[in-house]
Amino acid sequence: MLQHKDERGFTLIELLVVVAIIGILAAIAIPQFSAYRKQGYNARASSDLRNLATAEEAYFAANSTYTSTLANLTGFRQSPGVAVTVSSADTAAFAANASHASGDKTYNWDSANGGLQNAP
Repeated sequence: MLQHKDERGFTLIELLVVVAIIGILAAIAIPQFSAYRKQGYNARASSDLRNLATAEEAYFAANSTYTSTLANLTGFRQSPGVAVTVSSADTAAFAANASHASGDKTYNWDSANGGLQNAP
């Protein structure tokens, strides 16, 4: 007498369909994830530039001039990967720019023209 076991499981076709669906979802999600990361890096650069402007204004209040030396700015901390440069500073205004190494934008600040010039 033959006994048949009640075998249950997935067929090869069902497993292949699931793998294909996961592959399609991954192909859609990975580029979106990269775009979101880039936006985060850009936001970090923009934030650093705004923090620099606040520190510059505090320095100006104490010294009646702006500075182009970041080390002179009390309370300003540059984020990792962000390049911040003060291109000009005098008794009337200052200009600076910031970008992140993994981002795709450079932000400019011009205090004589109202602050952030290319807002995100």
